[in-house]
Amino acid sequence: MDGVSDQPFRLLCKEFGADLLYTEFASCEALIRDIASTKKKLAVTDVERPICIQIYGSAEDSMERAAAAAEQARPDFIDINCGCWVKKIANRGDGAGLLKDLKKFEAVVRAVMRGTSLPVTVKTRLGWDHSSICILDVARMLEQTGVQALTVHCRTRCQGYKGVADWSWLEKIRAVKPLPLRGNGDVCTPQAVKHLFDLGCDGVMIGRAAIRSFWLFRLTKHYLATGELLPEPSLRERVEFCLRHLRAEAEYRGEERAVREHRKRYADYLRNAHSIAKVRAELMQYKEIEPVEKRLYQFLEETEAYAGSVGSV
Repeated sequence: MDGVSDQPFRLLCKEFGADLLYTEFASCEALIRDIASTKKKLAVTDVERPICIQIYGSAEDSMERAAAAAEQARPDFIDINCGCWVKKIANRGDGAGLLKDLKKFEAVVRAVMRGTSLPVTVKTRLGWDHSSICILDVARMLEQTGVQALTVHCRTRCQGYKGVADWSWLEKIRAVKPLPLRGNGDVCTPQAVKHLFDLGCDGVMIGRAAIRSFWLFRLTKHYLATGELLPEPSLRERVEFCLRHLRAEAEYRGEERAVREHRKRYADYLRNAHSIAKVRAELMQYKEIEPVEKRLYQFLEETEAYAGSVGSV
């Protein structure tokens, strides 16, 4: 979720029902070197609580010092990312790279716990690959260290996001250790969330699905409470969400940068709409909010007129 779960996005998720928020993950080395762009990731507000700062790395001293630096930002707890599968992270031993050396994994966790008085949690994967699934050993080790909770993305590092998350491991983890457990991976619908709770999870983490549908939290809360599936937002609602998000990003990081970085979100907000490819191509050219708003509202009128003409045939 690096480059995604910044403060404007988190606040939208919170408003729509997310119970617990995570910052973008921060490199321990960048934190202890006071890199401005990384330190900005630590900025949290009381509105976001409870909120976690997530850090990653494999150098014990650096992780200890990074935990102390993160604590100064006053999060509610600190999470260690031991699950990032991206090559430039994992191949140097950070993120999911720690799954190749459980002694190093444990040493890093203990270093973070020395660096902070806050609760510490861990997010990881099943193992490096299918021949080295070690999540049960990881769960036992983490409980012994005093970690407060474990989040498991139910794929291996080598899978990345390929294949299907194997949720059956959540029951196996629950069977060997009572460590508070959160399930993650392929959680894209309210029904999926309920299923993970039925498997014995204490919490469910929604990651990629929130990028394309932050309103999933609201739909899920309603489904868990009533068993009723609410309809997805209309195209008009999604356009309003898109523009609201863009305006919040502009306040957070400046208009031109916000408009530039928001380009990656149009495909999600406007998916399945008529002539979306043409509209996206036009939106990519703008550098200010005003023409984006004008084109999106024009797009709505065109789409509604098209739907009306098709319906009258």
